[in-house]
Order: sequence, then structure tokens, then C-alpha cells
Amino acid sequence: MITITIPDGETFQLQHLVLDMNGTLTVDGSLPEGVSQRIEKLKNEMDIYLLTADTFGTGAKVAQELGIKMFTVSSDNGTKDKADFVSSFELSEVVAVGNGNNDVEMFKLARLSIVVIGEEGCSIATLTNADIAVTHINHALDLLINPLRLIATLRR
Repeated sequence: MITITIPDGETFQLQHLVLDMNGTLTVDGSLPEGVSQRIEKLKNEMDIYLLTADTFGTGAKVAQELGIKMFTVSSDNGTKDKADFVSSFELSEVVAVGNGNNDVEMFKLARLSIVVIGEEGCSIATLTNADIAVTHINHALDLLINPLRLIATLRR
């Protein structure tokens, strides 16, 4: 679990990292350099899950490479599937990372939501429901590896 306290007194206890795959964790179904090493560090602190409709058919390979659990969501109803998945946890312990319209509802539920504005861009709805916006998945993961960055970004 990652615990951070924001200077205004709010404390986050983050246990579950839920990652969208396409456009967030991967680019065209492939992992960018440096992601595997960051996930490996975070696995000691958090439970990590990959949620994907598996557009490129590489979800199982990516999950296996990272040593994390993958859950397939419906390409027609992924928004609900992702929200239902996040709802299975204590919401105050969830970090959600995504970029698409089908991530909006899980962003609304998660304690902390990070939108990745990468090569695929991000939906405006997801951006406006995020707590933090970054330009690369490695930046999102680094916020969790180096919690002082989260404090600097979220302090009032």
C-alpha cells in the first residue's frame, strides 16, 4: 500500500492500481520502454490490474510480460465493465489510469485518477474527470513510485 498525506491533512492509502491498456499502458498494443521496470517496482506496493477490450489482441502477452492480472472488458460495454471492476474494491484505495471515454466512470469512482495524454490523445470527458494529467504512462507510474510528486501536484 502507498500512503501519502497531502499538506491540507488528507491522507491517501492506495492499494489497487487499475490500468487501461490501449493508448494508456501501451501504444498500438506494445509496451513503451521503461514500463516493465516501473510496474515491477510497484508490484511490491500495490495490486495491479490490466483492463482491456484487447483491440490489438496483445493483452494476455502484455499482462504475462508484466506479471499482472488481466481482465477483458466488453468492446460494447467497457465503460460499465470498468466501473463494475473498480467497484469491487474499497474505492478509497483505487488508482485508475486511462485515456478514453470508457474510463470516465471508473475515474469518477476511484480515489485517484490519472489521465494519460499520449500518442493516442485522450478524451475531453476523461481529462475533465481526472485528478492529474500526464503525457506518458511512465510519468503516471513515476507519480506512484515517487509519492512526493503526488503531494506536490495535489497540495492546495
